[in-house]
Amino acid sequence: MDHKYIRKLVFSIGIALGICFSLKSQAQIFNKNNYVTINPTDDSITIVNKAARVTPSARQLRWQELELTAFIHFGMNTFTNKEWGDGTENPSLFNPKKLDAKQWVKVCKEAGFKQIILTAKHHDGFCLWPSKYTEHSVKSSPWKDGKGDVVKEVAEACKEYGIGFGIYLSPWDRNSKYFGSLKYNDYFINQLTELLTNYGRVDEVWFDGANGEGPSGEKQVYEYNRWYELIRKLQPKATIAVSGPDVRWVGTETGYGRETEWSIVPANELSVEKIAESSQKKVEFAPRDLMSKDLGSREKIVKAKSLVWYPAEIDVSIRPGWFYHSTEDDKVKTPEKLTDIYFSSVGRNGVLLLNIPPTTDGLISDSDIKALDGFKEHLNKTFNTNLLAVGLKEKGNKNNVLDNNSNTYWSTKAKDNTLTVSFKMNNAQKFDVLLLQENLKIGQRVEKFVLEYKVGKEWKLITEGTTIGFKRLLRFPEVTASEVRLRILSSRLNPALAEIGLYKQAAF
Repeated sequence: MDHKYIRKLVFSIGIALGICFSLKSQAQIFNKNNYVTINPTDDSITIVNKAARVTPSARQLRWQELELTAFIHFGMNTFTNKEWGDGTENPSLFNPKKLDAKQWVKVCKEAGFKQIILTAKHHDGFCLWPSKYTEHSVKSSPWKDGKGDVVKEVAEACKEYGIGFGIYLSPWDRNSKYFGSLKYNDYFINQLTELLTNYGRVDEVWFDGANGEGPSGEKQVYEYNRWYELIRKLQPKATIAVSGPDVRWVGTETGYGRETEWSIVPANELSVEKIAESSQKKVEFAPRDLMSKDLGSREKIVKAKSLVWYPAEIDVSIRPGWFYHSTEDDKVKTPEKLTDIYFSSVGRNGVLLLNIPPTTDGLISDSDIKALDGFKEHLNKTFNTNLLAVGLKEKGNKNNVLDNNSNTYWSTKAKDNTLTVSFKMNNAQKFDVLLLQENLKIGQRVEKFVLEYKVGKEWKLITEGTTIGFKRLLRFPEVTASEVRLRILSSRLNPALAEIGLYKQAAF
């Protein structure tokens, strides 16, 4: 979250331990649709067919449809002007006199975000709720005379504004005297239980793999499976990310995802054995394949022992740091940069997790709000009108891909893994953006596509791509045309095309 090696630890410790336990545990973590075993006798055709039929769980699909989630980094570091605290900070430093959780949520919602994840506890161990299990929390601060609860205020604001609420609970606790011992496992479970039972519905629980030394000089052995079982019991609709079985980290903190992003990846790459082996060799992270450019191609999946639906979350901060620092007020990402990130995250089959840190006053800063407003305005203007939908001569059976509904789709007959969809518009239109979506309830199948336009009797290439997934956005030099066609050249099974759109980018 704060440094890249923390992300790498996610894959060497967290994900693996949570995903590949006993079959009993797997049954709690997966369902029959988002996980499939590859038999030793399966040939490549059978494996590709199996991959095409892997689909997301209900919680994973809801998460994917969010597109935009806000991370709220707020806590002791906000007041010490640090990124990482060491746990010795005096709670008296925490005093956000103007804290307004409704302002946070309102700003995020108006910018198009559909969920917020709050840092309920960071590595310094300071809790933004009055935990019964430590004095290192808001109850020991001067804020609201020790009677405040930031988690409660954010949860209630999210409910009021109708957006999702999630919590980040740092596994690493630099304040707890128990860290590095067996007692800490119960301490962590107790705090997690408080967060999962006292604040209504929780839509996402977010862990990283941070793990330093405790007072004894020992690192903590985390009981990931115990965490997952508790979450599934108390908040069964919540996704567990990114050190968890529902959502994975994309591999960078830049906001840019892979150009070819498969949500179906080999599950055997997450095995406990691989992690143990790598840990003994003191490798920085494992499995390395989850960081490579190619995670789910045919070459990768035909060597798999099992496959799992495991989509990518793409995170970045609106500022250079994750916590607020006044010296960064002039370094906030511009609307142009945020738009580029959107095209390269949401537009590459991912969910963008954008960090927006409140100030020491407890408010989202004006500089951040200005950038978010510009970002939202640009997206609204760009995607306000699907030029295909308004200019088409005859829609006919094309309605399913022009109805702005990802649950409807246009497919082909059995055993036909290609698809050509042609569009003839009343007048020539100018456009420079292509939007494509697959119906994920059917699966992620498309491997290669091209968009072309007609000049006389000749078809000319506009742009091309590989995977689509929930959403694919491609930008290209402006084209003026009245007749276009999309050709899906390769698909693992019958493609289920949910949406297609042509747009003209708005000027900044």
